[in-house]
Amino acid sequence: MNNPLLSTATLPLFQSILPEHVEPAMDQILADNRAAIAELLLQPSITWDNFIAPYEELNDCLSKAWSPVSHLHSVCDSEALRKVYAPCQAKLSVYFTELGQNEALFKAFQSLVDSADFEDLPQERKRYLENCLRDFRLSGVDLSGEKKQRFGEITKRLSELGMQFGNNVLDSTQAWEKLITDPEDLSGLPESALAAAKQAANQKNQSGYLFNLEFPSSFPVMTYCDQREFRQEIYQASNTRASALFTGGDQWDNSALIDELLNLRLEQASLLGFDNYAEYSLATKMASTTDEVFDFLNQLAERSNQAARQEYQTLCQFAAEKFQQDKLEPWDIAYYSEKLRQQQFDLSQEELRPYFPVDSVLSGLFDIVHRLYAIEVKALNNVETWHEDVRVYGIYEGDTCIASFYFDLYARVGKKGGAWMDECRVRRILPGKTLQLPVAYLVCNFNGPVGDQPALLTHNEVTTLFHEFGHGLHHMLTQVECAGVSGINGVPWDAVELPSQFLENWCWHPEAIQLFAEHYETGEALPDAMLKKMLAAKTFQSGMQMARQLEFSLFDFTLHATWNPPETQVQAVLDKVRERIAVVPVADFNRFQCAFSHIFAGGYAAGYYSYKWAEVLSADAFSRFEEEGIFNAQTGADFKQHILQRGGAEEPSVLFAAFRGRPPEVSALLRHSGLVNK
Repeated sequence: MNNPLLSTATLPLFQSILPEHVEPAMDQILADNRAAIAELLLQPSITWDNFIAPYEELNDCLSKAWSPVSHLHSVCDSEALRKVYAPCQAKLSVYFTELGQNEALFKAFQSLVDSADFEDLPQERKRYLENCLRDFRLSGVDLSGEKKQRFGEITKRLSELGMQFGNNVLDSTQAWEKLITDPEDLSGLPESALAAAKQAANQKNQSGYLFNLEFPSSFPVMTYCDQREFRQEIYQASNTRASALFTGGDQWDNSALIDELLNLRLEQASLLGFDNYAEYSLATKMASTTDEVFDFLNQLAERSNQAARQEYQTLCQFAAEKFQQDKLEPWDIAYYSEKLRQQQFDLSQEELRPYFPVDSVLSGLFDIVHRLYAIEVKALNNVETWHEDVRVYGIYEGDTCIASFYFDLYARVGKKGGAWMDECRVRRILPGKTLQLPVAYLVCNFNGPVGDQPALLTHNEVTTLFHEFGHGLHHMLTQVECAGVSGINGVPWDAVELPSQFLENWCWHPEAIQLFAEHYETGEALPDAMLKKMLAAKTFQSGMQMARQLEFSLFDFTLHATWNPPETQVQAVLDKVRERIAVVPVADFNRFQCAFSHIFAGGYAAGYYSYKWAEVLSADAFSRFEEEGIFNAQTGADFKQHILQRGGAEEPSVLFAAFRGRPPEVSALLRHSGLVNK
């Protein structure tokens, strides 16, 4: 069989990859890698060139085959792919556990670190080797006998549970839909939401308006629909997904999986001598202790709690006085918040949408990064993709292409919700001293074009797009040539959001907004009056938004720092955090945790605080641009040099200080959030 996953093509051959290719390719690569590593370990002395470089090549060969498979599982899921994906994921878990616990491999790395050659190595290679030694220990290399075996069993099972958790969220999300035939039942909804719902119904040969739990469909209902019962129905379905209370059935219930995940994480951490999983998680992060994280989150809570409560009280008074709604339920919050926003600022996200056609936004985004980093973004043709909507671009410095990326912007059946960046290819030196260029996947879930109308984004969606492109630039502009610390690799998780949150700032400055805001029909620029209203509304309910993110962060970190079954119960931990932090009511049936994929199916376990931690860094980094000019070429060049190009080659605190001239300060975040004087 001619297997496209074993191809040496520069980019994945997406149109040729079939489910039946996956397992044979993985089996062959894993077998070849095991044999090659055994050969490498026979060498009498270890150097970078005779051991590390070929070892890195083996890892990259595996990554280049698995990356498109993992990506397809997220963006084009199918039953056939799942059947081969799950066993291959298990095989990979076993393989990486073997590597992490291979004492001979560990000693080979240690011998190079202990050698006289180590001090002469470039900084990026030193960092990579030190990270590897740390990761060996975190993989249980120092364990013996039954403990080492048990650690490996736990790792494999955790991989299975995380995958099943994510599948349950996706399946329950896509199992629910609601057809509305009477337009009167949809009063208040904007034309864009009605058109998308009508198109969704037509695609299923139905007459009327079809809604589901994907964000582009459910969010307009929660924000604009006058029918309170429909808002409640959407809220309940969304907040009971993957739980026993889900209206579509409990076959996707994640409750037991959560308990098992937490039990196994605690056991795994305990095997390595940590008191809890939060301590284990921090071994690879900027924050050094659980107290440091709790102090950070609690200080933010103290600074924002009063503002959040005042904002909620204002909302309640507004709903009572203007709409005679004396008690706000959870499904009322977004609806009346939007009414209040419109009263205070005379502007809604929907009014902005016509001014953000996706092509104009992309053109403006590419112009902004050109001004900041002296790069050009150009469309690439004749590149195989997984769907007709996917676009491919190259990044150029002068006439030289230095990276490329895929943009998959629109929601569809079989595609995981949310937005993310992932690695397709990593920048590194290949055998023969040729350079492999970095390639990124950039994924969003916006509403696509409707009829002859182009895809129109809300300003919130524009911000999401900039966020993900910031991640992409971190991966693609790296100048590091050692894969383990190239791009986002080797970057501590609580610093990895710095470049993404940083780029969001250009969505909020008139000088930048004028580069991409133009009416899709007339080409008219966003009127100054609308722009002023949009900027004035930036910090609307910022305290409530801060409280919500701190609720998620404290729930995650408290859960992993204090888990001690049977005394600890997930719902009780969440309830206690909400009692202290939350200002908005939560329904008794709310089972948010059952769909909290970030911490149970992603990489944010005991790390969700990273969003706020990195936001401090990003806000403070941007404050230098505020001082020197948001398109100051030298400031942009410095950020590119010290942050984007260095990847994981040095400690983030060192890189940040090199750019900012000092350690980070929290004041910029509070100012940007409008919380300084609240």
